[in-house]
Amino acid sequence: MDSSQLTAAYLHRIGATRPARPDGAALRELQLRHLRSVPFENLSIHLGEDIVLEEEALVRKVVERHRGGFCYELNGAFAALLRDLGFRVTLVQARVLGPEGRTGIPYDHLALLVETVADNAPGGARRWLADVGFGDHSHRPLDLDERGDQQDPGGTFRIVPAPDGDLDVLRDGVAQYRLEVRPRVLADFEAGAWYHSTSPASHFTSSLVCSLLTDDGRLTLSGDRLVITAHGVRQERPLSGEDEILAAYRDHFGLRLDRVPVLRRPD
Repeated sequence: MDSSQLTAAYLHRIGATRPARPDGAALRELQLRHLRSVPFENLSIHLGEDIVLEEEALVRKVVERHRGGFCYELNGAFAALLRDLGFRVTLVQARVLGPEGRTGIPYDHLALLVETVADNAPGGARRWLADVGFGDHSHRPLDLDERGDQQDPGGTFRIVPAPDGDLDVLRDGVAQYRLEVRPRVLADFEAGAWYHSTSPASHFTSSLVCSLLTDDGRLTLSGDRLVITAHGVRQERPLSGEDEILAAYRDHFGLRLDRVPVLRRPD
């Protein structure tokens, strides 16, 4: 496929049509459709597959291999799609915030700063924080310049000033990550991706996860446990044997794997 064919195939993958204009309404629609179509998953780590942070490779993983990925892959691919659709996109790095304000490693997370034209009017660009790679997070892009509460189906979000000109992203009053708005390129995130793929201290190497937003909740497959959350009600179902696990990846997430991922904890 050439670039235009890949873009068309990407839109088909997420069930979207090419927007008429790169405005906020189009960005909201694209982010929501991406979250409901392309799973957040770390299976490549446990299948022994390389994490390749190159734009075309990331897009082809989503489109041709019908896979998902973690933040570097999902937001890296989404950035490429948005640029091809006329949006102005900047890669930015963030550090995940844990208990007592502890911060993760540099380049812990990749997020997107997206500029759009005004909805239904010429000019008037706005800046958004778009993120399809943080698992259970906001369903819609967040207004990067708004400092009040932002209501979202995923919770109440707020972006607040942090030290050194950074921004903290809060969900329901709890800090999620600290955002640095300086522009970055994909290669800047290679060390972070390597760490999360290989370090015993990374939660990605110590667990299997595949998760997808649904119309009424979320689906998550972790090893041999399928968790279905619908309308706030959580149900967990154990899966028996490789055939049932592979069927769950296929039927619930659209992933056709040739073998079951096995937890590969680094030494």
